[in-house]
Amino acid sequence: MTDEGVRRTVTQVPAQACDAASDGSREPVLRGGGRPSGGAGEPVPGGPDEPTPGEAGDAVPASPSPVSPAARRRAERRAERITAGAAELEQRLADLLRGGLISAEQSGPALWEETAARMVDAQAPGLAGRVRELGALASTGADAPVRLLEECALLHLLAQAWLRRDRLPGPLAATVRSRVGLTASPDGPAIRDDWLVLAQYDTSDSRLTTRRAWLYGAASGRTALLLSYGAAGRAPDLTLPAGLAVDAELAPYPGAGQPRMALTERFGAPAPTTVRPPGTTTSGALARYGAALRDDPWRESVPVTLDRVVPVPDGDGWQLADADEDHALPVGAAARSRPGLWRLVALSGGAPVRVFGECGPRGFTPLAAWPQGPGEAVPLC
Repeated sequence: MTDEGVRRTVTQVPAQACDAASDGSREPVLRGGGRPSGGAGEPVPGGPDEPTPGEAGDAVPASPSPVSPAARRRAERRAERITAGAAELEQRLADLLRGGLISAEQSGPALWEETAARMVDAQAPGLAGRVRELGALASTGADAPVRLLEECALLHLLAQAWLRRDRLPGPLAATVRSRVGLTASPDGPAIRDDWLVLAQYDTSDSRLTTRRAWLYGAASGRTALLLSYGAAGRAPDLTLPAGLAVDAELAPYPGAGQPRMALTERFGAPAPTTVRPPGTTTSGALARYGAALRDDPWRESVPVTLDRVVPVPDGDGWQLADADEDHALPVGAAARSRPGLWRLVALSGGAPVRVFGECGPRGFTPLAAWPQGPGEAVPLC
């Protein structure tokens, strides 16, 4: 329970994450500096937290090719177009707030689609994706104005960060470049490890299917995110069964503490393993999310393993409550409608379990779980 005698609710999560991250007891985002889907190479055409297609795959070059003068000039011209687009976006956001958010709701999606098209013309797909998110939020219910204002603020922050990117620290500048839609290649030393496949799931839109695979390195202690893509209606080629481990080499992408990596080589087929990722408390999960926001304010979620938590009902929803502390995290609304939640409840049976998932401002999304004693991982997605 909290000091007020009630479990924490989803509306309290963002503020608590920031408080936990700034209380002087900052925890590392992940062992080895890992972080969830984010950092360089992240924005996708369909959403703010996914990378541009074409960067992920089964293999990548061992080292980047030298940049030719022609390629450098093309990059400079594109940067100039993005700068012009960011300046135009700033003006449009100022006009929107000057006229009031009610006018945005009355204008309908056409206002946002036209602005998104302008960002596409500026070759900034990350900005375009976030503008489309604003269009989707304009009619989402009673809290639409609040969420719309929050997203406008984040979009303003991203545009300003791009316009001032030369003054930013290198890792943060790399994150900003990826958020506006510039692609990147792996730039760190490859890490060979026995990687436990924590979870794998697909998301789709009208253009492509994106497959996310979360891995945990038994020796390195790093949590890694692999991404692969398929055309709309087709599954991506990369498949890694959850609960198994694969001997493989992964190369990290640039960006402050982000976990995205590329699979460079596999040395064998996936095999059973007894390895489990180390867990933390719900308070520790909030601290990790808050710490991640300091490096990347546009972060949607962080990968976290909760240890010794019990799924308990909370009105119309569910929470994951610490078995040894008086704190809890709400289960996100999307996860409450999936069968994985009931598998988690059945696995627990009222006893503590270990749960891996994504922790964000609107709750925790369970993706895999283990019983307290011996037993295999149970996929929840």
